[in-house]
Amino acid sequence: MLTKDDLVAAIAHIQDDEHQLPLTEIGLIRDITTNKDHAALSVLLAPNLASREQELQEQITSALQKSGITDVHIRFKHISNEEKNDIIAIKLNKTVRRAPTLMNSPLVAGDSGVTFIAIASGKGGVGKSTVTVNLAAALVKQGKRVGIIDADIYGYSIPEMLGIKELPQKQGNRIAPVESQGIKVISTGFFVQGNKPVVWRGPMLGKMLGTFLNEVEWGPLDYMILDLPPGTGDVALDVHNRIPQCAEILVTTPHPTANHVAARAGEMAIQTNHPILGVIENMSYFTDPTGEKHYLFGRGGGQKLADELNTKLLAEVPIQSSDAPEGSGSSPTLFRESSEQWHIFMELAASIVSKKVD
Repeated sequence: MLTKDDLVAAIAHIQDDEHQLPLTEIGLIRDITTNKDHAALSVLLAPNLASREQELQEQITSALQKSGITDVHIRFKHISNEEKNDIIAIKLNKTVRRAPTLMNSPLVAGDSGVTFIAIASGKGGVGKSTVTVNLAAALVKQGKRVGIIDADIYGYSIPEMLGIKELPQKQGNRIAPVESQGIKVISTGFFVQGNKPVVWRGPMLGKMLGTFLNEVEWGPLDYMILDLPPGTGDVALDVHNRIPQCAEILVTTPHPTANHVAARAGEMAIQTNHPILGVIENMSYFTDPTGEKHYLFGRGGGQKLADELNTKLLAEVPIQSSDAPEGSGSSPTLFRESSEQWHIFMELAASIVSKKVD
């Protein structure tokens, strides 16, 4: 099987005109992953390269296919000239005139004491956001200070899941997050009107993440949970590139299709040297009133994904209908403390706090 180094060598002839260096060497081709005959990578396009997008697509695809890759997936991300210069300066160990936005954030500094955990999935509809809010709530029950960044830009749902009705308020020249269930929350959903879709492209998405980390008055935190969009798009790339210490939990269901696409998100984490804490298999089974378990979507998918990524199966979470009584004031997505699901999340949170999950 071809390695990442093989792919880098195959496209080394594709250079930047200004520096006469391979795009891989100066950081403008990155996030290269390979799995059997499949390869994926990202190309960062500054204005001077934007007109070459189709040409670069053809050049890269042709070069990798000659090496034996049959399925090539290329993500193009548009960046500014300033961002390009900073990326190249860092890669070439030169002085950076203007540090990238998140480099200045005290929240992501290595000595901040904040543990970042990204909740990721390959596809939507697997319960990623449900995992996010319940894990955050369980960590709060462990006595930890927790924030959530709802970075699922196209499918933001955390405010609704936590029953949040109010909007963030200004605190001086900064933004105060909304607090619910003891969790501090910021979400794209706070800044769009109604249920309108978000149509931002790559640079705007990067600014969104920078704003949430730099301009929000989080106060002291122990854990920051990021609810990522499904897949391996711009937001996931920004998290991988700009928060190097961020660990990842992959959410899947027992269904083979969910596992297949989740593996891509896992491979990106591996290739960018981000630790995978493990896999959570959601909707694992349904327990009927007699106590018998029914495996509606098959069995073993989460363990198979964990084995493929050489990580742990952290939990198998059973299906449960909404169990917050109407009008109770409870969050409609948080499991009852008496439920099997809640006990699973409490055990997971305790393992994370005690560093048994690493």
